[in-house]
Amino acid sequence: MTVTTPQPRITVPAQTPAPRPRTRDAAEDTGWLELTEAVREAGQYTTRAEAERITRIVLSALGGHVTGDERVALAQALPREAGRVIASQIPATHPLTAREFVDSVATRIEGATPATARWDVSSVLSVLADRIGETLTTRVLSELPPGYALLFGRAELAAMA
Repeated sequence: MTVTTPQPRITVPAQTPAPRPRTRDAAEDTGWLELTEAVREAGQYTTRAEAERITRIVLSALGGHVTGDERVALAQALPREAGRVIASQIPATHPLTAREFVDSVATRIEGATPATARWDVSSVLSVLADRIGETLTTRVLSELPPGYALLFGRAELAAMA
């Protein structure tokens, strides 16, 4: 007869996965969060979700009106999600005046009036201008009809004849 002595159980702790390095996608998500948070503050929106909704609406409207190299540069200068929203729009068949642009945004926002839509557009576009810088803002404005500068938080200077 063979007698075996019980051996103590050895518990091997489960390996905890090493923290994943921050990826570009995470950085891009952070950029989008920072952009929408800046819009939330500028527009005094109560929630980030509301600011995100307004940001998407305004960027999609703008995406149809900025074309060519300026559209590409604008999409590249913004966080990936914002660039996607701009780049995915079909170019408009005719340019809208600044007032028509605001009115078109008002139709996309439930319960908006021209005054509240102007606030929403200015909240997003002024943050956008801060993010993309003076040079690109000037290039984008050169693609748009007169009147948009105020929406971007800039003075619109009329040329003297």
